[in-house]
Amino acid sequence: LNMEFYRRMYRLNYTSLRYGNVYGPRQDPHGEAGVVAIFSVAMLEGRQPEIFGDGDQERDFVCVGDVVEANIQAIDRGDNMAINIGTGQKTSINRLFELLKDIIGYKWRPLHSAARLGDVYQISLEWARAERELGWTPQVALEDGLRQTVEYFRETVQAARPR
Repeated sequence: LNMEFYRRMYRLNYTSLRYGNVYGPRQDPHGEAGVVAIFSVAMLEGRQPEIFGDGDQERDFVCVGDVVEANIQAIDRGDNMAINIGTGQKTSINRLFELLKDIIGYKWRPLHSAARLGDVYQISLEWARAERELGWTPQVALEDGLRQTVEYFRETVQAARPR
């Protein structure tokens, strides 16, 4: 670990935060990562989101506001540790699609494509060390974070429409 080397050589403390799938307002909807932003913008524009594989793959979605708070707490705490920042909850891509569909009022089904090589099928992060060492716990429920994200993208999609 390079960070451990610097700690030993230069007495430089570190805290390594390992994030789940971070989502929220201002996420780039045009990259290959960021399924919440990609789905939100596609649905708001009336396009069909694309689900790779069967959609049963599960991720630990953590809201960017919670990640910001974890980073703030790590400024003064958690020295020389690797700490997971997530919710500990697995949500399938199919479930994520359904939640966004309900929030947006989207009426169509997603497109399904072949699974991507190398995708992790299931992941969630245990955050007990974050609570113990940083005093951090996830605060934003998935549905609330999705609503915040959709509202942000609803405004940006409407602002981008020709008048």
